Amino acid sequence: MHRIDGRKPDQLRPVRITRQYNKHAEGSVLVEVGDTRVICTASVEDKPPLFLRGAGKGWVTAEYGMLPRATGTRTAREAVRGKIGGRTHEIQRLIGRALRSVIDLPALGERTITLDCDVIQADGGTRTASITGAFVALVDAVNNLRAQGLIKKMPVKDFIAATSVGRCAGQVILDLCYEEDSAAEVDMNIVMTGGGRFVEVQGTGEEASFSRQEINEMIDLAQQGIEWLINYQKEVLGAAAKGIGEV
Repeated sequence: MHRIDGRKPDQLRPVRITRQYNKHAEGSVLVEVGDTRVICTASVEDKPPLFLRGAGKGWVTAEYGMLPRATGTRTAREAVRGKIGGRTHEIQRLIGRALRSVIDLPALGERTITLDCDVIQADGGTRTASITGAFVALVDAVNNLRAQGLIKKMPVKDFIAATSVGRCAGQVILDLCYEEDSAAEVDMNIVMTGGGRFVEVQGTGEEASFSRQEINEMIDLAQQGIEWLINYQKEVLGAAAKGIGEV
């Protein structure tokens, strides 16, 4: 199979994470995965959500949105439509679940960190790019708390990243762009930790089915891509990654 951008089946799109993209946020990045671009900002509030008041632990949550011309045609803002769409709800819950899976919430203290993931340009894989970038923003926000002496230890238990994988024209491929995603017979989103543990496996047959052998092949390919992404996160964070996994 010839991929639209000339990549090999097991090749990620070019990835770049730029830290400290927003001067106001406690943590922020611009994450670029091919032509998909997402701004991820981490904001710290010194109070937990109501359902955790007095529980002695914090919370990590996420919100996700797409700018009107992030796609080929303009999409009305959800704020103007007066409601958040089902897809947006699903994605922001996924991002929040993924990030909470690697945070020691009691070590965070009674505070909330909100990750806002705003897609400024979409070309497939916006949810997986959001998770990969939001993790870096989260680490910077946590280090900001540590620098102020507000928390004593790094509450991040492991790295986490995500990518997509699918079957197009009978071949399993990694990190689908929009055209590939639109034509895929099978589409999966995989979220994994640095320790190789799964947080989320979302797999769907699009007018097709898939075998156990194909699931294993897709997961193996996704794991290969996620390992690369996590090594890149470590490179981007540098000294800021110190203490991760020592909880």
